[in-house]
Amino acid sequence: MLYSYAVSRVRDPHAAEDLVQETLLAAIASAGSFAGASSERTWLIGILRHKLVDHLRRRLRERPPVESARDGMADLFDGRGHWRTAPSKWGGDPHALAEDAEFLAVLDRCLSRLPARTAHLFWLREAEGVETAELCERLDVSPTNVWAMLHRARCGLRECLRLHWFGAGDRR
Repeated sequence: MLYSYAVSRVRDPHAAEDLVQETLLAAIASAGSFAGASSERTWLIGILRHKLVDHLRRRLRERPPVESARDGMADLFDGRGHWRTAPSKWGGDPHALAEDAEFLAVLDRCLSRLPARTAHLFWLREAEGVETAELCERLDVSPTNVWAMLHRARCGLRECLRLHWFGAGDRR
């Protein structure tokens, strides 16, 4: 369970194995402080989440991200900042879509095409519900940077899903 959680976040089996090992070592070292207020599974996931954030910070310090206005987003907007092609209305049920395995596989592929830092930030915010203030603290970025990265992620996901899900036949 820990390995699946880690590999879904870092998309690297070796890094996921290392993170799980670090999590288990930290759990063994602090077993005496486990109060039993939650399940052991929840406690271990909490430790792993902190290890994931530390891992992301290390990766970002080792290799700074390269994100610019020329990252593929500029051609989606005209000179005034408006969409070149307006988003189409979609009448599907988002809750049903969130449980569709095929859609989730396409979403995962689309997320993997985003810069790693942007994809991670988007996942923390939208899937795990982490608030902006906590994102700023965890990732050592400003609120303005968080919102800009979320905007880029949403634009990139919109275009990728338009091409690979909504435009790939009638799945609505």
